[in-house]
Amino acid sequence: MNAFKGSWVVLALILTGCGGGSGSDEPSQVSASVNAGADVQVTEKTEVTLNAQASPAGGTFNWQVISGANVSEFPITEQQAAFVAPDIKADVNLLIQVDYVAPDGSLASDQVTVAIKSNNQLPIPSISQTAPETLPAKYKDTIVLSGAGSSDPDENGQVVAYQWQQVSGPTTIQPTGLNTATLSFVHPLLASSQASIWQLTVTDDEGGQASTQFTLGLLANSDVVVADAGSDQQVQEFDEVTLDGSNSDTVSGQKQCVWRQVTSGTQIALSSVTGCSTTFNAPDQNILSQVEFELTVTDSQNRSATDTVRIDIEKKPLGKLNDSGQTACFNNTDVITCSMTQFTAQDAQRGRDNFATQVAKEGSGRAGFDFTKLNRFADELPDDATDFACVRDNVTGLIWEVKEASSGTLPNTSSRNAQNSYTWYVEVDGAIAEGSVQAAANTTCPQDSHCGIQALIDEVNNPAVGEQSYCGGNNWRLPTYMELLGLLDYGSAGTAVIDEALFPNLPSTTTLGHRYYWTLQSSLDGTGGALRRAYVIDMDTGNDFAVEKSSSAFVRLVRNP
Repeated sequence: MNAFKGSWVVLALILTGCGGGSGSDEPSQVSASVNAGADVQVTEKTEVTLNAQASPAGGTFNWQVISGANVSEFPITEQQAAFVAPDIKADVNLLIQVDYVAPDGSLASDQVTVAIKSNNQLPIPSISQTAPETLPAKYKDTIVLSGAGSSDPDENGQVVAYQWQQVSGPTTIQPTGLNTATLSFVHPLLASSQASIWQLTVTDDEGGQASTQFTLGLLANSDVVVADAGSDQQVQEFDEVTLDGSNSDTVSGQKQCVWRQVTSGTQIALSSVTGCSTTFNAPDQNILSQVEFELTVTDSQNRSATDTVRIDIEKKPLGKLNDSGQTACFNNTDVITCSMTQFTAQDAQRGRDNFATQVAKEGSGRAGFDFTKLNRFADELPDDATDFACVRDNVTGLIWEVKEASSGTLPNTSSRNAQNSYTWYVEVDGAIAEGSVQAAANTTCPQDSHCGIQALIDEVNNPAVGEQSYCGGNNWRLPTYMELLGLLDYGSAGTAVIDEALFPNLPSTTTLGHRYYWTLQSSLDGTGGALRRAYVIDMDTGNDFAVEKSSSAFVRLVRNP
């Protein structure tokens, strides 16, 4: 209440007459006053009436709330201000001012404080069990308790917080949602039935709290130790496989795990045989296609149980293409460890080469390559054979020509001599391919018909009377771009990008000034309407070039078995 509360507040207007010393019948002073009444104290949502006293009579009133809270009835223009104290969440003081305008226009004001006390009703907690659907709950069931039915009886109140607490019951319970409307936990493994008591405390938006409790029965289980080796898995060869027995259980919660390979044959090395979770690398599917493990779980009283898990191993879909041979990773300038995260997803981390040390090869070859040496009758030879006529690519299935060593002087060389070279002249489906160019016979090759590629193909596919087909077939041809590219080893430490132990007798670079090999692919680049160029691959660098078909380059024939 202000300093003038209870007194009349007067606004005086002093009027001064004209003329010195002469009397006048006009009043010398007109004043207005108003009193808003004494401060009051009420409870929220109760009716309040304020009555102002003013002088002189006959003027107008105007009530308004200056501070505290919003009251819908204001402003009020009556002498009496009747309103309902607002619904509040905490105590509040309303400062209300009344303005009075007297008939002569003079103004007076007064203020009154209405102290409103909050009247909070405590929330009503409620607990219900919503899961499992089939009761009573048993071991491994997920039990759900809900406090969503809790309420606040206040007209505009609400429950704003939930707090769960286990009052009694098994200590192995691991609940989730302790601060939410819904609590859940998995029915624990018990040797004897027990009761579990849960208390829920709810808080409303005015800070009021109330609690209730809920009791549920938990059943004993027939087994006091449960071994769980996890679900059967289908994996790919060379994958890292995780065996997870962490869902195994004992009454006390304490357990020891031991893994054992059940299936016979190749023994797999586990990262740990005593951890509840362990890992291993799946072997080559050719070596082992299925493996089974047994998990033994033992509790603190030496009681145990077992479970098994089967792992089916599938072929990794590496496809029928060779990898690049690149087994090293790089930054901008140097070789680095492939695990460095700032230079990820490099060629050495992908594909067949990445698993080269784990793949069971039929023959030999660096990185992911796998070749078998053959004699001229297509019989397999040992990997260390030094005299062989062809090699079979065990990845693609293709059989490749191995050139004879350079000897003699062109054109007086053998028919498959390494230094023989040809222009691009081939037949495709019985017709001469567009752009083919025939070089003269006995020039860059020993063939008497011409020195286009087809002359070599015809001679190899049509052996002389009484001679065996070369390496078991007469379907030799010029390789496609991708087929020839599949022989390149970009990780090779030699001077060529092809394994010279498997593809020996490369020609000297002095013969043509390069070591380009023809592919079947024509180039559309700069053709001007004629397919004048075809692709070659450089065995020194691995680069490809589109060159004129009239150019001379080397040839390595291939056939499908």
